[in-house]
Amino acid sequence: MKPLGPIPAGFEVIDGELAISGRKASDLAAEAGRTPLFVYSRAMIEERVARLRAAMPDRLRINYAIKANSYAPLLDQLAGLVDGLDIASGGELAMVEAAGVAGERVSFAGPGKRDAELEAAIRAGVTLNLEGENEARRALAIGEKLGVTPRLAIRVNPDFELKGSGMKMGGGAKPFGVDAERVPALAKEIIGAGCEFRGLHIFTGSQALDADAVIETQANTLDLAHRIASEAGLDLPKLNMGGGYGIPYFNGDTPLDIERVGAALEERFANLPDTLVGAELFIELGRYIVGEAGVYLTRILDRKESHGETYLVTDGGLHHQLAASGNFGTVVRRNYPLAIASHFGAEPTEVANVVGCLCTPLDRLADKAHLPHAEVGDLVAVFCAGAYGASASPSAFLGQGPAEEMLV
Repeated sequence: MKPLGPIPAGFEVIDGELAISGRKASDLAAEAGRTPLFVYSRAMIEERVARLRAAMPDRLRINYAIKANSYAPLLDQLAGLVDGLDIASGGELAMVEAAGVAGERVSFAGPGKRDAELEAAIRAGVTLNLEGENEARRALAIGEKLGVTPRLAIRVNPDFELKGSGMKMGGGAKPFGVDAERVPALAKEIIGAGCEFRGLHIFTGSQALDADAVIETQANTLDLAHRIASEAGLDLPKLNMGGGYGIPYFNGDTPLDIERVGAALEERFANLPDTLVGAELFIELGRYIVGEAGVYLTRILDRKESHGETYLVTDGGLHHQLAASGNFGTVVRRNYPLAIASHFGAEPTEVANVVGCLCTPLDRLADKAHLPHAEVGDLVAVFCAGAYGASASPSAFLGQGPAEEMLV
């Protein structure tokens, strides 16, 4: 038997079933007309943003990184809750424009921006987080061609990393950003060329649960930003400090203490150097805002035995839940939080493997999990499905197509 991850707080039991925002899983599946189905809780997202606001310093602004989840109704909701949106492609730019978000509230990072993407962003008034000197010169040339002053920031590849991060995006050789020692010269170049300079973007990693590591990284980020600004001889108009706030996925994970993180930032903000005292200060979060608010519902198609083990075969799988299957950056596969939604209040009675419908042994949702007895037709719930599920999984694999999505 292998342990399951912790189910987030905020879900209910109604008539023995999982309920999301007060609605039973079976009713949601019936309304959608089919499974698999992603369900996102509007109330849980609102509560998460409110908790962040309460924990963080008043002057700190919050951006939502839409790569975590770009479902249009969810973007509409978040556009009214956060201060800005972070994108990573021209396609995501079209999504935020469709949500009616003004370009001045949007920043665009990504190491391989095409000229067409740069042009669209400059036209829209988006801040481009430059990933290199060549990209900077391309953006300046496009701005000159358009007769538009581009809004340019520099993404920094820092000389440190976020300890305990699930994915390290800073420190050492990286395809992201400009090595810290080259940033002052580039800042002088683009300011001299007449851009609207929008400061720095320093992102070091993601999915950290250790408050001490996050506090240390944010302190290092502020120190590095001051050092760069001093060497460039300027005061920063804006600093995007990145994010990295994680959520518990696996047995033994403990939630990040954001109140402690916020208190440490409050202390640092009270003693900022002159180069940062007037800057707009942002954090950039995706998973932390939406991850625990999402549930993936999939229906059991078959129950079978093989060499003494029970397999529950569902109509979902890795084509919608690549991370839960263990194929999105993890080295050793561990079970995500998962439950039999149809019997959410029941005690576990058997050990079963939950697998998807794809013709590959990689398609696993739970290994040797202790679960209530389940039969064909019952619904399975995979939790922590609000981030990097629908937006990061290969839904076209084997012609399966995307899952339904719903914000309730």
